[in-house]
Amino acid sequence: MPTVEIDGRRVAVEDGTTVIRAAERLGIEIPHYCWHPGLSIAGNCRMCLVEIEKMPKLQIACNTRATDGMVVHTTSEKTRTAQRAVLEFLLINHPIDCPVCDQAGECKLQEYYMDYDRQRSRVPLPAKVRKRKAKPIGPLVILDQERCVLCSRCVRFLDEVTHTSELAFYQRGDHVELDLAPGKTLDNPYSANVVDICPVGALTNRDFRFRARVWYLERSASVCGACANGCNIEIYHREGTIFRFQPRENDAVNQYWMCDAGRMSYRDLQGEGRLTQPLVRGAGEFAPATWESALGAVASRLREGGAGIVVSAHAPNEEVYLLRHIGAAVNARVAGISWSPPGAFHDDFLVKADKNPNTQGLRLQGLAPDGAVGELVAAAGEGTLRTLVLHRADLVAWRDAAAVRAALERVPYLVVLDTDFRATAEYANVVLPIGTYAESDGTFTNHAGRVQRFWPAVKPPGGRARGGRRSARCSRRSARSLASTARRPCSRALPRTAHPWRA
Repeated sequence: MPTVEIDGRRVAVEDGTTVIRAAERLGIEIPHYCWHPGLSIAGNCRMCLVEIEKMPKLQIACNTRATDGMVVHTTSEKTRTAQRAVLEFLLINHPIDCPVCDQAGECKLQEYYMDYDRQRSRVPLPAKVRKRKAKPIGPLVILDQERCVLCSRCVRFLDEVTHTSELAFYQRGDHVELDLAPGKTLDNPYSANVVDICPVGALTNRDFRFRARVWYLERSASVCGACANGCNIEIYHREGTIFRFQPRENDAVNQYWMCDAGRMSYRDLQGEGRLTQPLVRGAGEFAPATWESALGAVASRLREGGAGIVVSAHAPNEEVYLLRHIGAAVNARVAGISWSPPGAFHDDFLVKADKNPNTQGLRLQGLAPDGAVGELVAAAGEGTLRTLVLHRADLVAWRDAAAVRAALERVPYLVVLDTDFRATAEYANVVLPIGTYAESDGTFTNHAGRVQRFWPAVKPPGGRARGGRRSARCSRRSARSLASTARRPCSRALPRTAHPWRA
């Protein structure tokens, strides 16, 4: 393993490691635009030039391999002069859009100007080359050609990752511009990733555009619940509202990317149909109820026996564990359900046909998806089931809706635990609101059997959450409260380091 010295600090790296990667190991920033760890090396922005002893000229750190005994200087006068020159070159024709640019706060041109340049422009504003602004190029992406620094990240992503090649460079000299290839539109299933990797404000997301400044937003690590792949994501939120999802690096799961469907699934977590308080059916209509009265009524029914519980693959492992133990405590039959729309889109990259985040979690806990749901629905239709509990399971959307509706009408007592008021809830006697995965602390098991942790980003509506870590567990509170009301041992909180669902 070669040992390289960077700014007076030594680090041993594997053969073939580039200087920019070696500097990362030491926590040393080498500014760059065109280099991205998930793409091929272009070496065209020249922002990462560094001084290497015994080499006559400055070298680009992104494509220079570290060798044993190499001595690198990233803050020398030669390096700083080159950085200022590159930034001045990039800013010659760059528009003065910073006050209105939606990339403000996460723009590498702004940041590097403040860190490495800070010199006045020698080009008058009217002399700048004008190009097209705010050009829609796809359902999710808008292009501003004036702001582009020609780093080619988006072009390489579309050539190397999606293999769709919608974008390319045209013209010459200072008139070079990024644009759509003839006859193409940027509408592939991963199109919005070009926004994530754009270092400036040239490519922006039409959904997020002008909705919030990024410096006002908080970020929380999570896992996408749109399919069984479980892409690692960051949730951007403020004051209880989610503004966007962005991919979080995980080489073993999603690398640096995520699909557009998963990216836009944040909307489903905060729709108008969110449940905010328990509902109990009275004389043909639902009426708000207290948690104590609603849970007491459900617990009394469960103690009478003849109950069935259906838990969905949208439930985290911890909720599945609790419901299994509640079922064992009241001698209820427990079944798992994993449902995806017929013909659901999937590919060989990230998107899975299974649109449930925890199908494998059900299997590993002994609940084969759909294995016993049909039996419970049949029992409900025959009138032999006294109580049916549905946890995140919209049975009306599952298989034969007419047969399911008829069966639900015959169930004497139906309990629905869900985030939103869906079609199945119309047949319920009691509806209990629970949190989405963005409001919870738990784990999903993806299609490959990888258990992945997610954390709460926002509190659920209705003020159900309390402060501290207790608010992180609010999505499981209904199940725990139900267990407590039934006076069963499973009511105690799970250890935060244990994984009892694997038992």
